[in-house]
Amino acid sequence: MFDKCKFSLLIAFHIVFKISSKKKGMSTLELSHEFELRQPTCWEFKWKIQQAMQSSKQYPLSGEVHVDEFYIGGPEDQKRGRSKGSKRLVVVALEKVKDGVGRAYAQIIESASSEEFKPFFITYISKAANVITDEWTGYIPLKKEYKNLKQIPSNEGKNFPDLHIHIMNLKGWLRGIHHHCSKERLQGYLDEYHYRYNRRNNMDKIFHKLVEKMVNNKPIRIGK
Repeated sequence: MFDKCKFSLLIAFHIVFKISSKKKGMSTLELSHEFELRQPTCWEFKWKIQQAMQSSKQYPLSGEVHVDEFYIGGPEDQKRGRSKGSKRLVVVALEKVKDGVGRAYAQIIESASSEEFKPFFITYISKAANVITDEWTGYIPLKKEYKNLKQIPSNEGKNFPDLHIHIMNLKGWLRGIHHHCSKERLQGYLDEYHYRYNRRNNMDKIFHKLVEKMVNNKPIRIGK
């Protein structure tokens, strides 16, 4: 992923370090100012970094897992199933552990239907997990494969406090650091956020692991 880099590898490594190790990462505008590069150049390189931040999909969530979906890009009071216009619907899963919360994953979906939920569940959640969702009907068909799936009332989010804090923090990060991201690039930002989130207790290795993934990955061409 460092193939045909438009600036020195020293700067490239520094950018990877900043994006991976800073608690909130860095926007392309911040990178442009700090490293005296054109913002589009920073944007292209950051997109490569975000591709390397995708989950390996080898460690599905287990134990107790809370799942919900939410909109990014506009008011959230719209009913599920209606046309969402410029907003994007995202499904998120959060792992509960003994002393708080564990890992989490999020993915863009086209609708709150079982057909859209199923690939996300299969990829990121163990079938032995105790999955808890709200009472939305789109989750019901998943009980055939996820025998321990339980539905409870959301109670305006009060029954899923950790999950809703996670969603609010994610939205706050997008608004506060990046202000805006296109629908086409949103998944990259979701992957970036959760790459750091899932390694928050192992920050001493986060940079080295990301560089390793970028070195071993195939070259990426923007727009390809």
